[in-house]
Amino acid sequence: MNIYVGNLSRSVTEEMLKQLFESFGSVKSIKLIKDKFTGAVRGFAFVEMDDATQAQEAINNLNGRDFEGRTLTVNEAHDREDRPRSPRPQGGSNGGGSRFGKPRRFNNDSSSSSNGGGWNPRSSNRY
Repeated sequence: MNIYVGNLSRSVTEEMLKQLFESFGSVKSIKLIKDKFTGAVRGFAFVEMDDATQAQEAINNLNGRDFEGRTLTVNEAHDREDRPRSPRPQGGSNGGGSRFGKPRRFNNDSSSSSNGGGWNPRSSNRY
């Protein structure tokens, strides 16, 4: 069974997690997730245990437990395909227009523009 372990301290090592989980049974593998650029621990890991009963016992006993000054979140991990996806908005995040979320408006009034109409890039009312 694959187990998700969250809210880990940045000082936690794979060896520390192995010792913690081995008190409930044999640990097949540990994957401590690290930042790909800095190598710093990202605060979560996956622990794989062979025996589902031992894994469930570890989940029941370690979830909510204090470890290295942090309260652990421990539960059964799910494959990426099985996770529910959050709906994402279609198109841009601000509804189009300018990068500030307002639609662009160009002043086509010839009386307010110094070049006889159209868009003036030096105009104070560009948006």
